[in-house]
Amino acid sequence: MGNRVELEQMGKKILEVIRNELFLSMHFMGPALNSLDLQMDLWTKTIGTDAVSVRFNPNYLYAVYLEHPYRLDRAYMHMLMHCLFRHMFSSDLYGERDLWDLCCDIAAEAVVDSMDVPVLNVVLTDYREAVYEDLNREVGVLTAERLYRYFTSRHRDYDEEARMAFEFACDDHSFWDRMEKVPREDNEKQEKPPAGMPPQAQDTEEEPEEKQQESGEIPPLTVRLHQVKEKQEEWEKNARKIQIELETRGSKKGSREGELHRVLALENRKRTDFREYLQKFSVVREEPGIDMDAFDYGYYNYGMQMYGNMPLFEELEYREAKKVEELVIAVDTSMSCQDSLVQKFLNDTAVILSDAESFFQRVQIHIIECDEKVQKVVFLESPKDMEKYAKAFHVHGGGGTDFRPVFRYITEKQRQGEMTGLRGLLYFTDGFGTYPEEPTPYETAFVFHREEEMDDAEVPGWAMKLFVKAEPDHAPETFRGAEQ
Repeated sequence: MGNRVELEQMGKKILEVIRNELFLSMHFMGPALNSLDLQMDLWTKTIGTDAVSVRFNPNYLYAVYLEHPYRLDRAYMHMLMHCLFRHMFSSDLYGERDLWDLCCDIAAEAVVDSMDVPVLNVVLTDYREAVYEDLNREVGVLTAERLYRYFTSRHRDYDEEARMAFEFACDDHSFWDRMEKVPREDNEKQEKPPAGMPPQAQDTEEEPEEKQQESGEIPPLTVRLHQVKEKQEEWEKNARKIQIELETRGSKKGSREGELHRVLALENRKRTDFREYLQKFSVVREEPGIDMDAFDYGYYNYGMQMYGNMPLFEELEYREAKKVEELVIAVDTSMSCQDSLVQKFLNDTAVILSDAESFFQRVQIHIIECDEKVQKVVFLESPKDMEKYAKAFHVHGGGGTDFRPVFRYITEKQRQGEMTGLRGLLYFTDGFGTYPEEPTPYETAFVFHREEEMDDAEVPGWAMKLFVKAEPDHAPETFRGAEQ
């Protein structure tokens, strides 16, 4: 129907109508709605996005708009969820591409279905409701990362996954493949003429960029990667703007935007390296070891050559190092903090404490097990002792949670002349408890596990909030990184 220009104009008009409908229903989505341009792309039979544009087949838009226009509203919002959660920028981290696509679609549809907006409302199928019920019980907040780890940690039912893919698929993810950087040799093939062909011959054979875009092909590789990189940063900013707007509006769980706020709160946590954070607790002290920075090979070799086996300059047997010397680790053993969660904290911490680059060979580590009161205190002098402690750990307590007794315990010990080198406290918890009001003279961080339900809203502003970073592809989790 019609020529190319008319088709493109018609498709853009349809999508502009859809975008206006969504904006009138949800003003807070303005930053996201204005971040995608519209571009016809005959490579697709339906509609999709690469985080830069909404790429559409005009024939598909026309047919759907005439019969079921609400599907386009939902498809547009579905694609915005992919962008806000940055699904396309993480796709190369997950080996099972089809499974990752499914998890992204479920995460996006779960948020869209939770919105009480007329242009998005549909009657959910019994099957979809059953899937949500099962996943909410097993996974909690439905993010793509958490869903992926859930599916890969259990026996795979490929027939069931195919049925879910049919139920939740809404857009074309093939554009995400175009965002991935091609190998260097393929890049060179695109940029360099074949052997024996002069440059001017190559130029005559190559189509201009405008003609490539008109034919539906993507821009040159370097231009495309630059656009995608800029858009990734823009979508991160958009996600934070919307999260702040929802918090200002007081959106809570159960409200029309509550689920979106919950997911954005998880996705928008900044990642910071845990070792880097531990440097806040470090002190400068001499320790046994060769200081290669202070070793001068010139004087050493000169003495060996001139006087035989008599170097003029020998390596220093001690060196200055900035590492962690004394640390308090409080472990929440209340009923709300699961045994598996505590065990993960201990195992991950043991990995970090055994790192010779971050800790002295002899340290002072105070482990405080606590709930509404201090239940047990363990003193460790070696990072290796932490690993032994983690293996033999047994939960003491099990009541409610009150964080204040730990801080009172530390204050009392310092009054007695102990813990004089204390630089920081790490408090592993799920966040449900009573926090102290007064700031501490040492660094304090409450550490949450991202994969569990948590409550970090009441953490005082003077304390740090860290979130353990989980690894993709259901890799064994380590405490190599954290989210702040």
